[in-house]
Amino acid sequence: MAEVLRRVLSLGSSAESEEENTAEAGPPLLLLGGPGSGKTALLFAAALEAAGEGRGPVLFLTRRPLQSLPRARGATLDPLRLQKIRFQYPPSTHELLQLLCSAHEARGPTPSLVLLDGLEEYLVEDWGPQEAAYLAALLLDTAAHFSHQIGPGQGCGLIVALQIREEGDSGDALQLSLLQRYFPAQCWLQVDAPGPRQRCLRACLDPGGLGPRAEWWVAFRPDGEMTITPWPAQAGNPSSDKGSSSEDQP
Repeated sequence: MAEVLRRVLSLGSSAESEEENTAEAGPPLLLLGGPGSGKTALLFAAALEAAGEGRGPVLFLTRRPLQSLPRARGATLDPLRLQKIRFQYPPSTHELLQLLCSAHEARGPTPSLVLLDGLEEYLVEDWGPQEAAYLAALLLDTAAHFSHQIGPGQGCGLIVALQIREEGDSGDALQLSLLQRYFPAQCWLQVDAPGPRQRCLRACLDPGGLGPRAEWWVAFRPDGEMTITPWPAQAGNPSSDKGSSSEDQP
C-alpha cells in the first residue's frame, strides 16, 4: 500500500499515479513516527485518496473518534469521498480482536483499504511479542480475506500507524523488529526543524522492494493544512538516516 501514500505525498498529479490506481494492492505498510508527527493526518489523506479510486469503501479503525478531520487539499475533501470512509472505534484490544475475527461476517461492500491508527494503544495491555505477532497476523489475514472477496487484480490494502519513542527500551525494539517482519513496506516520519508558524517533518517511504525509496518535506500550518514538497536531492538516500538498527529511529 506504499503507492497510496506515494500518491498522497506526490500530490497525486502524475499520469503514472492514475495508472497505479488500478494496480493490485501492494504489501502492508507500517507508518512510523513520534507523537505529533502527522501520522493521523497522513492516514486520513490516504483514506481520501483511496476513496476517490472508484473501488470499495475504506475501513478506518481508531480507538477514539477524531476530534476534527485533518484538512485536505482542494477537491479531495469531497462529501462523496467522506461517505466511503467507514470509521469504527474499538475501545480495547479485546474489541479490536473481536472486530477483526468477525470481519468475514460483515455485510455490505468489501473494503478496498483497511487503516488502523494508534497500534501502540492496543499493545500496551501487558502484551509481549507473541501477542503482538498474533494481532499483526490477524490484521494481515483480514486484509487477505477482503482481497479474496474483491477478486484477482485488485486486492485490499493495509496501512497501520504505530507511535514510536525516541528512547525505547529493548522490549520496544524487539516488538518493532517483529512488526517489521509483517509489514515489509514502511514510512518513517521524522520531526524536523519548525518553520515560521508551522510544524515540519521529513517523510521517508520505503515500498518494501517494489520501487525506489523516496522522501518529502511535509509542513502543517497553524490551521492544520498540510503542504508537501519533494525532499532536496542532496539529502541523500532515505536509508542513510535509518541505519541498520531500529534503535536509531525517531
